[in-house]
Amino acid sequence: MQTAAQRFDRRGAAAEHARAVPAPVIFAPAPTPEACRAGHGEVYAHHGEIVQGLFYSSDGQLEHGLVTLPCALFRARARFRPLRSGPLTVEPGDRTRARTAARLTLDALGRTGWGGALRLESTVPLCWGCGSSTTDVLATIRAVADAFGVVLEPGWIARISVAAEAASDSLMYGPERAVLFAQRRGTRLLDLGGPLPAVRVLGFNTELDGGVETLALPPMPYSAWEIEAFRPMLGLLRRAVERQDPRLLGRVATASTLVTQRHRPKRGIPEALRLAREVGAVGVQVAHSGTVAGLLFDPADDPAGRIVHARAGLARLGLTRAWEFSNEVVPQPERVS
Repeated sequence: MQTAAQRFDRRGAAAEHARAVPAPVIFAPAPTPEACRAGHGEVYAHHGEIVQGLFYSSDGQLEHGLVTLPCALFRARARFRPLRSGPLTVEPGDRTRARTAARLTLDALGRTGWGGALRLESTVPLCWGCGSSTTDVLATIRAVADAFGVVLEPGWIARISVAAEAASDSLMYGPERAVLFAQRRGTRLLDLGGPLPAVRVLGFNTELDGGVETLALPPMPYSAWEIEAFRPMLGLLRRAVERQDPRLLGRVATASTLVTQRHRPKRGIPEALRLAREVGAVGVQVAHSGTVAGLLFDPADDPAGRIVHARAGLARLGLTRAWEFSNEVVPQPERVS
């Protein structure tokens, strides 16, 4: 009998690519007002994932999926001024995925042939795994829709986003509702029933001098036992959301980190796992396709004192720059040092 991994691998790269390509982007309701205005969009970043892996969909198929950890520490803003005719420009000029997203959104809104001027401002670090590309794209989609007085459903935004950048995070759903998201198909695999439990995060970058081109990374080749391990992880995460239990959340994040470390080892993660136990953190999470990581703390269990000791421990590892944030729906005061 074939294992789950063998069944998945047998489909081959071509079949997986075909599954990853979304349907044609012809979906949004056409706006009724002919008048348009300058549109604005804003999206907060994320800090990698709580869990990422291969999961069974409702029809029994294996899908790459992830659950994103929201982070209000960084954000992207877009401003779009539409033109009935003329070119579609973007500033900065290297944000080609955002330009593609603007074009797709105009087409979806029935504005084929329209152009406009798109301007992006972002504080999201590049190549860290915090969603710099996705935040640009999502802010753009919202700004273009806003220019015509339209609010798109998250499902539509997800399809445009994946069509524009090949893979996307689940930021279009917002922090109020955690979802298991198929990042290469732009579909929601599972609604977890509410927000993630609140945790305090001490973040750091495992690479001192930069990051990686996250969209260029191939999917991880999970083994059969790893695929089976994702099922109890997902069950535990659903319970964590139901009970709003940060300790259960930390266990899931740590388990997923350990799986990822087998395929994409990050500098300092073994030491961070030991440090987490020493200072009483509830877990460790990583950007599975990036370089950032975070120690997770229960907000009700003296996080300030524990974080002080954790910062000292990171400094001993040579990780002197760290930042704190909360994943709660209402952003808390943030601190970067």
